[in-house]
Amino acid sequence: MNDSRKLYIQTGMVLVGVILLVRLFIIQIVDTSYKSAADSNIIQKVIEYPYRGEVYDRNGRLLVYNSPVYDILGVPKEIENLDTAKFCRLFNISKADLIERLNAARKYSPIKASKIVNLLSPEEFAKTQDYLIDFPGFYVSARTVRGYTTKSAANALGYTGEISKRQLDADRTGYYSQGDHIGISGLELSYERELRGKRGVKYKLVNVRGVDKGSFKDGLYDTLSIPGENITTTLDIELQQYAEKLLAGKVGSIVAIEPATGEILVFVSGPSYDPAVLSGRDFGTNFTKLSQDSLVPLFNRPLMAMYRPGSVFKIMQAMIGLQEGVITPNTVIACNQSVIGCHYHGPSENLLGAITMSCNPYFHQVLKRVVNQDVSRDTYEDTRIGLEKWRGRVANFGFGSTLGIDLPNEKGGMVPNVAYYDRAYNNQPWKYSNIYSIAIGEGENLVVPLQMANFTATVANRGYYYTPHLVKAISDTGKPRPEYEVQHHTGINPEYFDIAVEAMHNVVEHGTGQYRAKLDDIIVCGKTGTVQNANSPDHSAFIAFAPMDNPQIAVSVYVENAGQGARAAAAISGLIIEKYLKGEKAKLRMEPYVLKGDFLDADEKAKFNL
Repeated sequence: MNDSRKLYIQTGMVLVGVILLVRLFIIQIVDTSYKSAADSNIIQKVIEYPYRGEVYDRNGRLLVYNSPVYDILGVPKEIENLDTAKFCRLFNISKADLIERLNAARKYSPIKASKIVNLLSPEEFAKTQDYLIDFPGFYVSARTVRGYTTKSAANALGYTGEISKRQLDADRTGYYSQGDHIGISGLELSYERELRGKRGVKYKLVNVRGVDKGSFKDGLYDTLSIPGENITTTLDIELQQYAEKLLAGKVGSIVAIEPATGEILVFVSGPSYDPAVLSGRDFGTNFTKLSQDSLVPLFNRPLMAMYRPGSVFKIMQAMIGLQEGVITPNTVIACNQSVIGCHYHGPSENLLGAITMSCNPYFHQVLKRVVNQDVSRDTYEDTRIGLEKWRGRVANFGFGSTLGIDLPNEKGGMVPNVAYYDRAYNNQPWKYSNIYSIAIGEGENLVVPLQMANFTATVANRGYYYTPHLVKAISDTGKPRPEYEVQHHTGINPEYFDIAVEAMHNVVEHGTGQYRAKLDDIIVCGKTGTVQNANSPDHSAFIAFAPMDNPQIAVSVYVENAGQGARAAAAISGLIIEKYLKGEKAKLRMEPYVLKGDFLDADEKAKFNL
């Protein structure tokens, strides 16, 4: 090794040594923050939880706010000579619970704070705060839980709760920590990112008895919490409360939409629950009770309950038949009950009359003409081709897949395809005569109530819809998410919907939906649906919109085991429409009938031994 190279190496080593010595001097002498930070017994890291965004109805009425609560945190390394009996009496917990929580805290971290007692109300905290000085190693952390101004709309609003280990493991943002609260269902989950805000951190100096001595380094390392964004929902809470009153004691759903925007005015799942019971210290106990309830109030029926659509589907079959050119408004088809059963209404009808009187044989033939258009000489192959074409038309109405509402757990229902029938018939040949029940909304068709409300809005708009949504505006933007401002077109000519609208008007005026949905000075358009339900009374279904021109509300009502659609569901639809459009001037003559809830006639009661 030559002298110059040796000199370079020695010089480099000296420089490295000098740098390390200077850095060590700075850490130990100049900057004392490292020494202070190492003194965990005098520096307390306090998480500042942000205020979660508030939730309002479409008219600015507050629905969900923040209520203060307090957690008692413990740092295992700092806890000394704990009087467990006194602690348990003070905070009303058992000794076994306390020991379990302390052991869990030690396992998590001996030097980090863990929750030992959580969600103390302001009143509970006021009774205990003066005694905390007797328990070194325990500190107070303030935050908020959800409070509610109404007992309504629980299935739409959703609830928050402590983040689970599974959720924490799945978090890729690094935002959440053990003990954080997070949206678990409803809008609280769908808008978690907007509502949650951003946590802050404060470093406080405390003495060995836990007495606050002020902020560390005058707050140099503190960060401020940022409140979450407020959201304005599309709900009309007064109409929501009225709809829940009408469905009380019944099982079913009500969804009402403003056709011009896709904004959901009413979102009722019955039975439901008071959202306040899933907020606070009793969350676990109350959640267990709700989840074990035989009427499953946590089940979100507008999104998750799947029913056969029944005769309501006939309107869509008519629109597809017209667009495919296999019928015209003047097409007359005999009510041939040897093909499929029907109630008596006359020997034959044109399209308008068939929708008005809900003629089964008519729509049996309409779908046959749509499916079998002689594209192939092989009737089996022709049916396969026609079914897929029909299914594509149906999908354009929003059936067979999720619509994309801003709520979790939406189901898409089912519209059968070729692959489905291949499986059903074990890959043996099948043709139209095997599947014709789908023509009248029975058989393998399944829809969720939200889809039926959206379909009603589509007819009201004469051929298009906006994806139904529950948030009208985020923060002060005045707008929903961009995807809820996009029109979706059915591909059916608008003039064909004029026939559907006229027929739906006739249904209410003098057809199957007359009397209970009819209003004196508002033209209501509707369609009944009696949904078959084996071994139990049928489900009552009804869709309606009003006014006939410039529609402002579209409604879908399902009442389980309530018989014909012209009864319970039609009456509820008429009341909701009248209440929304006329407000305090509404006469609401059908209300006593609905509240009584006795919808089945004597023959139906005898049939099912009711």
